[in-house]
Amino acid sequence: MKEITASMAGTVLNILIKEGEEITAGQTVAVLESMKMEIPVDSTFSGKVGEVKVAVGDFVNEGDSLLTVE
Repeated sequence: MKEITASMAGTVLNILIKEGEEITAGQTVAVLESMKMEIPVDSTFSGKVGEVKVAVGDFVNEGDSLLTVE
């Protein structure tokens, strides 16, 4: 499985996908908020979402896993 990770520390503002959903490379899968800015998190590959590891409101650090892709 591949992982999509946080590009910077922040709070999970929105999750735009669900487990089992097919995603494509370049698709925005989540939005983080850091220093009052919204930062989109894009998938770097295509596949099926395995597990969403965070919830809206969670704080994540740079490099933390947000979700897995099969």
